Amino acid sequence: MTEQLIETFADGVATLTMNRPEARNALTSEMQEALAEAVPRLAADQAVRVVVLTGAGGAFCAGGDVKGFAARADQSDAGDDGFNIEARTHGLRAGMEVVRWLHEMPKPTLAVMPGPAAGAGLSLALACDLRIAADEAKLTTAFSKVGLAGDYGGSYFLTKLVGSAKARELYFTADILLGSQAAALGVVTRSVPAAELETAAADYARYLAGLPTVAIGLMKRNLNIAEHATLSELLDSEAPNMVRTMLTEDHKAASRAFVRKEKPVFQGR
Repeated sequence: MTEQLIETFADGVATLTMNRPEARNALTSEMQEALAEAVPRLAADQAVRVVVLTGAGGAFCAGGDVKGFAARADQSDAGDDGFNIEARTHGLRAGMEVVRWLHEMPKPTLAVMPGPAAGAGLSLALACDLRIAADEAKLTTAFSKVGLAGDYGGSYFLTKLVGSAKARELYFTADILLGSQAAALGVVTRSVPAAELETAAADYARYLAGLPTVAIGLMKRNLNIAEHATLSELLDSEAPNMVRTMLTEDHKAASRAFVRKEKPVFQGR
């Protein structure tokens, strides 16, 4: 594990902290490789019941390394580009698999956004199931400001969250949204004052970790299918997933607790 991505685990909550505070946690190839390794591994770890993605030093993630973009542009202008389009496309696409894992893994994912989230950094947050941001955190698609089309699935996720017209506006203009404005639009799940974010995020993560993990994973699968399926296709997914959850220890224990008018304690099994 690189120092650019810090991994911690407690009480069923795995936290990945992007750690380049001097650069607002802008992505490097090293950080991208670390994310690509960690996220699928945590998705498969049965001890992990929720994955939290956040950033160090008061920022979430400023996206791509614009200084690196500028250096490559200077090399290209000097006739020394060394830019292989096919190889770059393949490498970028492989790195972008991390957002599919965040979106599809069978457990909740939560982005905690203490500050700026831009470009691919915002896309990473949008790929998570839920997002909690500081009221004054600055969020922007950013890509049009540097003449880029966008990556890491942001155009997909933002369109699902706010609709096609608003997503186009936010992509074309790269306007900055404060966390509170993003919450009002539905871009983030909720926003809180910066001083309360750490506690609110920890409480939320623990709450998510206490849910019936198997049922949440299958519920998440149904919801993902519902984004593009016909009703018949969704019903074909819901039926076996419902039956499977009927066989879980969590369902059996919760049913008994319901009859006894007790609060269920889910074990994630």
